Amino acid sequence: MLIWRGAEWRFASAQARTAFEMAPERLAPAFGGYCAYAASRGYLAPTIPEAWTVHDGRLYLNASLRARELWLQDIPGNIAKGMANWPAILG
Repeated sequence: MLIWRGAEWRFASAQARTAFEMAPERLAPAFGGYCAYAASRGYLAPTIPEAWTVHDGRLYLNASLRARELWLQDIPGNIAKGMANWPAILG
């Protein structure tokens, strides 16, 4: 177990933990683990484990499989919109 940015992280192996410790910003989910599609629309939403995508080596989570479908329609555009909204939507 490891605490990073106030969250508890658990790993399947010591190797996975070491990799995370070396590059947590790259390996942690984008948008703080909130729904990437929601972030692209300017709000926060929780995520489910089944709705994820890795794009350009970065993990993006979504609130539902439907949100993931919408996310996949324009990943680069949705990332750009999400980044424009982030972190102001944290409130």
